[in-house]
Amino acid sequence: MSAPSSLLLIDENQRVLAQLEGLLKRVDPKAYQRLLGAHATQSLGKHVRHVLEHYQTLLEACSASPLQTTLDYEQRKRETVLENDPAEALARVKTVQENLASLTTTPPTTPLTLHYPVDDSAATFPTSLGRELAFLTSHTVHHMALISLLCETLDIPLPKAFGVHPSTLRYWERQAG
Repeated sequence: MSAPSSLLLIDENQRVLAQLEGLLKRVDPKAYQRLLGAHATQSLGKHVRHVLEHYQTLLEACSASPLQTTLDYEQRKRETVLENDPAEALARVKTVQENLASLTTTPPTTPLTLHYPVDDSAATFPTSLGRELAFLTSHTVHHMALISLLCETLDIPLPKAFGVHPSTLRYWERQAG
C-alpha cells in the first residue's frame, strides 16, 4: 500500500479540528477555563492550547526555508490566551486549518528533522511531513478524548464521534454499512 497523499492526511486533520471548532463555538469561557481533576490541573483550554501549539510547531517548520526544516514540539510557544479565551482558540483553529490547506501540494515524503530532548541532551530523528501529519491526527484525537471526559464532568454534551480517531469512524461506518 502506498503512502497517502498530503491531501488525505490534511483532510483527516481538518475533520478532527472541525470537531474542536464545534466545541469552541459553544463553550462558555468559565467552563473552558475551569480547573478540574484531583489536582485541579486540567482544563478544556489547556488541552486545546496544547493541541494548537503542536500544529503551529509543524506549520512553522514547513514555512521555514528547506534547510531549516527542524521541528521541536518541546520548544513550542505556550500562549496562555489560547487556554483562557475560547474565541481566541477558535480563531487560531481557523488559522491552522487555512495553513494546513496550503500544504496540500507538498508531498508527504517531504523530509523534516524532529528534535527531541532526552535528559540534558537532544536527539534528532529523520521524519517527514506525512509522518508528522499522521502523528498530529492521533495526538489531537488523544487530547480530544480527554476533553470529552472533562466535558462530561462539566455537563457539556458532545457528538458521539468527538475524540474518536478517523480510522475508528471508518471502521464504524463499514460495520454499519
